[in-house]
Amino acid sequence: MLKKLFSGLVAVTCLILAPFAHADIAIEHWQTRTGARVYFVPLSTLPILDVHLGFAAGDMFDPANKSGLASFTHKLLDLGAGDLNEVDISNRLADVGALLGGGKDSDRASVSLRTLTTPEKQAAALEVFEKILHQPHFAANVFAREQARSIAGLKDALTRPDTLASRAFWSALYPEHPYGVVSTPESLAAITVEDVRQFWRTHYTAANAVISIVGDLDRNAAYALAERLAAALPPGEEKLPALPAAPVVSEGKVTRVPHPASQAHVYLGLPAIARGDPDFFPLLVGNYTLGGGGFVSRLMNEIREKRGYAYSVYSGFSPMKQNGPFTISLQTKKEQADEATALTKKLLADFVQAGPTPDELAAAKAYLIGSFPLNLDSNGKILGQVANIGFYGLPLDYLTHYQERIQAVTLADIRAAFTKHVRLENLVEVTVGAAEVSAPEQ
Repeated sequence: MLKKLFSGLVAVTCLILAPFAHADIAIEHWQTRTGARVYFVPLSTLPILDVHLGFAAGDMFDPANKSGLASFTHKLLDLGAGDLNEVDISNRLADVGALLGGGKDSDRASVSLRTLTTPEKQAAALEVFEKILHQPHFAANVFAREQARSIAGLKDALTRPDTLASRAFWSALYPEHPYGVVSTPESLAAITVEDVRQFWRTHYTAANAVISIVGDLDRNAAYALAERLAAALPPGEEKLPALPAAPVVSEGKVTRVPHPASQAHVYLGLPAIARGDPDFFPLLVGNYTLGGGGFVSRLMNEIREKRGYAYSVYSGFSPMKQNGPFTISLQTKKEQADEATALTKKLLADFVQAGPTPDELAAAKAYLIGSFPLNLDSNGKILGQVANIGFYGLPLDYLTHYQERIQAVTLADIRAAFTKHVRLENLVEVTVGAAEVSAPEQ
């Protein structure tokens, strides 16, 4: 019943969105005088301005034995800047209804601002934003407080099976690459406030910045804003470290981690694809049938509905600057973890060999094409898409032709892409909380 209901909702969604299926978003691009790359989309429907600055300052740039440095640097940016302390920053932005955001992952760290475009509110919000970018305090006492909090939080997280499973999985996927390095209480304790300041001077520079602007302003105003924000960044005198060699997994690996939890956490996967790889579209369309389509996916149907091994199971590709992972994840009772894992691996092997059926391909395309406008139904979502295009160097017409590229995918394309990128002999398997714990198998 749930499967039929979900399929019906998919069909209705696609019909509703069909008149809006073409995503023609024109992205303007230029460079500031200091070398920052700028991507701009004017949208005048709402009096809102969204600004996003992305930097190659993610976890993969952490120095040896100081994993967590990128996180500390990003966390401290808005905890005091210029003549403002952290409370002042929060109050100033709240007074004008502005929102400060951002994030950090393995590749990138970002800082973003949303503000109304009435002159007095926009000016006040941008003044605070500029101080955060240009004059972060990195005060020793604030650093010490956040370091103690982070160490305590990590020690607590390391008692949870989901945390242990995720960390073990990434370490097994990337054993000799920064993507696989995880922070420890010891690595966090080794970081100094001067390390944070140096990381900021090296990575948060104009030459290393991608500025994305979406909202209610014209090209001239966007140009002036980008120049202003880029000028507020460090000059970039420090040379960025070269990217490490792309990750390679030569053989599969099985890791079992003991834990008293009643549920076993299972991860399967391997490094698969980088951003911009043309095989992304065949993999995306194929994965909808395999494990990305919720109740209409094969994994969900076989693992949950038919056998009740797990409440939820999914698969997905996560493209990154370098080969990001293909992942299958599920939780199941300890006593049936081996059976559930074996079935999952068989379903994956069958799919890699044969791919989807023609009907499954048609359903995947209908959903992915019909639902795509939901990824562009707000200024914030458009900003996120534009920021990704800029940071990863995707074509400016990437969004315009996204649906066309999905529609062009064939059954042969999917089989070829899965055969190339999902090599079963390289599959990494991690189980935390297995019923019988043995030494890690190689």
